[in-house]
Amino acid sequence: MVASGDHSRVRWGILGAANIGVKKVIPAMQRGARSHVVAIASRDVAKAQAAASELRIPRAYGSYEELLADPEVEAIYNPLPNHLHVPWTIRAAEAGKHVLCEKPIALSASEARTLLDVRARTGVQIGEAFMVRNHPQWLAVRDLVASGRIGQLRVVAGHFAYFRRDPNDVRSVPEWGGGGLMDVGCYPITMSRWLFSEEPEAVIGIVDRDPELRIDRIASGLMRFPSGGQATFTSAMQLVHYQRMQLHGTSGRIEVQIPFNAPTDRPTRIFVDDGRELGDRSAEPLEFPAVDQYTLQGDNFSAAVRGEGSVPVSVEDAVGNIAVIDAVFRSVESGRWEAPGS
Repeated sequence: MVASGDHSRVRWGILGAANIGVKKVIPAMQRGARSHVVAIASRDVAKAQAAASELRIPRAYGSYEELLADPEVEAIYNPLPNHLHVPWTIRAAEAGKHVLCEKPIALSASEARTLLDVRARTGVQIGEAFMVRNHPQWLAVRDLVASGRIGQLRVVAGHFAYFRRDPNDVRSVPEWGGGGLMDVGCYPITMSRWLFSEEPEAVIGIVDRDPELRIDRIASGLMRFPSGGQATFTSAMQLVHYQRMQLHGTSGRIEVQIPFNAPTDRPTRIFVDDGRELGDRSAEPLEFPAVDQYTLQGDNFSAAVRGEGSVPVSVEDAVGNIAVIDAVFRSVESGRWEAPGS
């Protein structure tokens, strides 16, 4: 464990004892070269103490306010339910803490834009926690596209689905930003925008809602980009567990086998195909050693805190992503194409 006097690593505090934090993000950050988790808070102090004991975190607090008042904490990881992302990110920033906030960063683009002013006023770093943007397989994919390996990128297709129907899950509450589009649809959206390096000019979508929970259980959308590119996606909370991303260019394609929940115990693979033969017979596999993208995310954000590089996913980027989600929901109501910027 890093001593409290060692300032080579950024000292992190964790808001809440959410599963994603306790099971995945915190252990991964603890293995990083740039991140040191020094405190965790929960509104249930026993829960915070249990998590601190399990993860060997030095301090546990029974309120978020106590954590934000800790002078040793430099940065906050905010994995609270979606409707608490912006309020507690603002409070953390106003306390002088840098903030890595779980996705989606806000419930709407207008709410996300408030973080632009907060960042400017407080001078802290604020980023959205799309861990996938740190994974070597995706950095390689983007480099392959930029190098012209598949010609001009024209179509991106994404699918991210799992099955969970639990009325007690925070993702089952519409008012708290529940539903599949906010939870997993945001991933193919952000990757499509990142790959095209531009914002879609129009979006159209279709949603199937759970009749009792009222959340979107299946959502599909189509994005049209100014360059002429297109991106389609399907996200679901009540379908068989599956994920895949396909990139189609004028002279080749790339398939990302496990695009979002990349395993940490075995290599990941992408396939590059020039289309000479159908049935994937001409696809060339490229393999990447096993890494933990949560470790990389924490270290990259910590580096930005120390003035080295920039946060992987900026507030501006986060605003653009939630604006697309807003447009999908507007399109479902209007039955028409909607502009994300409107």
